[in-house]
Parts: sequence; structure tokens; C-alpha cells
Amino acid sequence: MKIRLLGAAALLLTVGAAHSADLYEPEPLPLMDAPEITVQEASGWYLRGDVGYSFNKIRGVEYYQGSNALLSDFDSVSLKDSFLIGGGVGYQINSYLRTDVTFDYLTSADFRGSTSGVCGDGVGNPFVACSSSDKSYMHAYSLMANAYVDLGTYGYVTPYLGAGIGGTYVKWGKLRNTICDDPYSGGCYGTEHGGKKSWRFTYALMAGATIDITCALKADVGYRFRHITGGDMFGYADNGGPGRDKGFYSHEARVGARYVFGGCETPVAYEPAPEPIVYK
Repeated sequence: MKIRLLGAAALLLTVGAAHSADLYEPEPLPLMDAPEITVQEASGWYLRGDVGYSFNKIRGVEYYQGSNALLSDFDSVSLKDSFLIGGGVGYQINSYLRTDVTFDYLTSADFRGSTSGVCGDGVGNPFVACSSSDKSYMHAYSLMANAYVDLGTYGYVTPYLGAGIGGTYVKWGKLRNTICDDPYSGGCYGTEHGGKKSWRFTYALMAGATIDITCALKADVGYRFRHITGGDMFGYADNGGPGRDKGFYSHEARVGARYVFGGCETPVAYEPAPEPIVYK
């Protein structure tokens, strides 16, 4: 009987030990944090240069005709196109926002216009209708503060939108009137009015794309709409004037380049801490 009890006890201990061995699982190793890599956002100072072509449109010209009580508009006006060249300095705030200050020179643009009035003195020579053709030119300098939103990079191309405000110094040359249909004159004659110059408020809207040439050099192809407000154009002479223009619109096609200081610096990567040493 004792032998049977001892055998049963031994059998139970064997089965229990085997079952315990099946249930035992080693403790899992502690999880290590995945390596964290932080890339610095694109930022820094840059220089830019631009050239372009400006399609100009003058909004109109008005002048005093005969006296300061009679304000008349030119019958026709046109302003020829011109070239532009400019440069500036800017700062890339982050990957999406940048600002710059630019200075542009608008080359000479020829002005053509016409006016109508009367010729004669009303006594010995009765008043008759006559007309004048008018010629002048202008050039301008603009100082603008601009901001741009970069719309993400697609390969090497980053489209953007922008806006700017500032001032434009407009300088008019002499305005020459030429009358050739005066029946009381044997030919053509004319009058010169001194040109005026002044600063005008200016705003601009831009759209374009930046193309990566190298890590520091970027090409810039864009369009800019610019509105220059009106101001004095010419002075008084021979019973006519002064006159003022009503401002300009310009549609500009521009090509330029930007050099980014520090644009080739390698982004900083943070390595994970070394694994702890476990002594066994």
C-alpha cells in the first residue's frame, strides 16, 4: 500500500513539473525607443536678382485747359512697354514662408497722347477746332516689401504666391505738344511742358515657381501685377496745364535667381542613446 502511495505521489510531481515547464515563458526584453531624427526647417538669408519685361498700361491723363477752372481728359493715351532690372535681400522664415525687400528699375517707356481744343483768338481769327499730338516718356524706381507663401516642393519645383507694398519714384520727361491743323498757322508748331517727378504708393501681386539648381542656388520664374497710383505729370506752359496721370498698371514677366546662404548645410540628425550594458 505504501509503495502504491509513493508511486502515485511521484507521478503527480512529475506531471506537475512538466505542466509548469509548459507554462513558463521568459520575461520580454524592455522595449527600446525608435531612433528619433529631427530635420531642421529650411531658413536663412538670401540675395536675389531679377530681369523682366513689363507690359505697361496708363489709366489716363487729365490737365487744366485754358484756366484752372476747366479740367479735361486727354482724348487718347498710350504708354509703351519697357524692361526692368532689380535685386533684393530676403529671409526664408521656414519651409513655407519667406519675405524680402526689392529695388527695381523700370527703363524708359514712351508716352503718346492727343488732345483737342480750339485755335484762333475769337476776334480777327474766329475760334476753330484743332488738335494736338503729345509726346513724352517716363522711367521709374520701385522699393517694395514682399511676402511669399511656398506651396510645397514637387521634385525640384516649388510654386509660390506673393504680395507686396511700397513706393515708386516716377520721373516724367518733358511733354511736347504739336499742332499741325491750325488754319491760322503756316505749318506745325508746339509747346514744351516741364516734366514732373514724385513718389507714388504701389502694390503688387505675384505668382511663380522656384527651381532648385543646386542646394544654394535657385532659379525663379514668375509673373507680377503692379499698380502705381497717379501723380503729377507736367507743368503749366502757354495757357495749358498743369497735368497729372491717373496711374499705371503693369503686367511683368520676370526671370531671376536666388542665392541662399547656408543652403548646403546638412540637416542635423540626433542619434539614439546607446543601449544599456546588462551584466549576467
